[in-house]
Amino acid sequence: MGIELVVGLGNPGEEYAGTRHNVGFRVVDEVARRLRAGSWERHHSSEVAVSTRGPRVWLARPRTFMNRSGMAVASLLEGLDVPPSRMLVIVDDVDLPVGRIRLRPSGGPGTHNGLRDIVDRIGPGFARLRLGVRGETPWNDLAEYVLSPFDEEEQPAVEEMIRLAADAVTVSVFEGLRRAMNRFNQPPVTKETVN
Repeated sequence: MGIELVVGLGNPGEEYAGTRHNVGFRVVDEVARRLRAGSWERHHSSEVAVSTRGPRVWLARPRTFMNRSGMAVASLLEGLDVPPSRMLVIVDDVDLPVGRIRLRPSGGPGTHNGLRDIVDRIGPGFARLRLGVRGETPWNDLAEYVLSPFDEEEQPAVEEMIRLAADAVTVSVFEGLRRAMNRFNQPPVTKETVN
């Protein structure tokens, strides 16, 4: 059996919708659209929907703030009776440039406080899909940076990243994590790599 629960991390509230920290929500929304998920309902400190296409997959957006994501994820795993090894968490990553994605079967939290809270509560044994949110502009305050919107010139790369990340999640669900890793853990094709 493969992935049964896909969790997109972000902050609840309209004021955070377009920020770098909320790309996990955007990807899980796109996956929900592709898998024809039912309506979102409140369960286990999250908004949860279930796919109606292919194998049954729970899709979730925690309603806790990012730094408390572990509480919602632990509640989801227990309430839905899903082991951590069958979960995929989608998370923003300032260590990756905008447009890059990286899929891993497990690991540490890196610099991400939401991921750290999850690892502290359930351990590192779950898959994660990291989405690059680091732009060209340097920042002084990391918290302020991840709560800022993407620049206008970054938008095309962000939209392509969301599409690519949703592809990676879909392949993980239908064909397995290993196949998705082999296919999507490549640098994106750019004009420089083509020439």
